[in-house]
Amino acid sequence: MLSKNDCKGKLIVVEGIDGSGKSTQIDLLYKWLLSQGRSVYFSEWNSSDLVKSTTRLAKEEKAFTPTTFSLLQATDFSDRWENYIYPMLKAGAIVLADRYAFTAFARDVTRGVDPGWVRDIYSFSIQPDLVLYFRVPLDSAVERILSARAKLKYYEAGMDLGLSENRVTSFRLFQQMIIDEYEKMVSEFNFTVIDGNSPVQKQQKLIRQYVRKLLVGWEGLPSSTPRTGYRQIKAPISQGEPHE
Repeated sequence: MLSKNDCKGKLIVVEGIDGSGKSTQIDLLYKWLLSQGRSVYFSEWNSSDLVKSTTRLAKEEKAFTPTTFSLLQATDFSDRWENYIYPMLKAGAIVLADRYAFTAFARDVTRGVDPGWVRDIYSFSIQPDLVLYFRVPLDSAVERILSARAKLKYYEAGMDLGLSENRVTSFRLFQQMIIDEYEKMVSEFNFTVIDGNSPVQKQQKLIRQYVRKLLVGWEGLPSSTPRTGYRQIKAPISQGEPHE
C-alpha cells in the first residue's frame, strides 16, 4: 500500500468477519464524529453503482470464479476510491470505511486467489490511519448472523468453495478460514484489535479514545462545508449485516 502523500484527511477502517459487530460500531462512530462538528464521509464494501447490476446478475447465476469475483470487487473498490474516498481525503475530510482492501486480502485468498496478485490489484490504495479489527469468537458471529435472517446467501456462505453441502456448516468453515487470514494481517498492517464480544458501549468508548488520539492537533476540513456528514449509502446498524 502507498503512503498518504497529499491526503490531508484521516482514513479510519473497520474490518472483521460477518457478525463481528463492526458495522454497528462504525455507525456509532459516524454519528459521534458528526456531533463533534467533523466533516465525515462514509463508504461501505460492495456498494458502487458501477458494478451493482453485474454483481447481482452473476450471483444469481452463480457465475463467479474466484478470479472474476476478485476482479469485480476490485472494480467496485477502485470506483469508490477514485470518485469518493480519495477526493474526500485530499479535501481533508474524515473517511470511514466499512471494510477496505483487507477484506479482499482475506476473502479472495480464502477462495484460492494468489495473495501477491490480490495485493498488487489494490496497490493504488493507501495505508489507513487507523484499522479497527473486530475479533470475535466464531460461534458468536454465526449466532448473530443466523438470528438476523432466515437463510444464508450462496456466496456469503462460501458455497462456491465446496466446503459442505450444508450452508450453515459451509458458512462456519468459510468464516474460520477468513479469520485465519485476518489474523495474519494484524501485525503486518498494524491492526488495532477490538474485542467484538464485549458490550457495545464499552467497544465504542474504547474506539472513541483511539480516534481522539488520532485527531489531536488535527483540524481537517471545516465542518461548515456541504460535505459534512455525506454518506455514500446509509450505514447499516445491524451486527448481522452482510457485505459479501
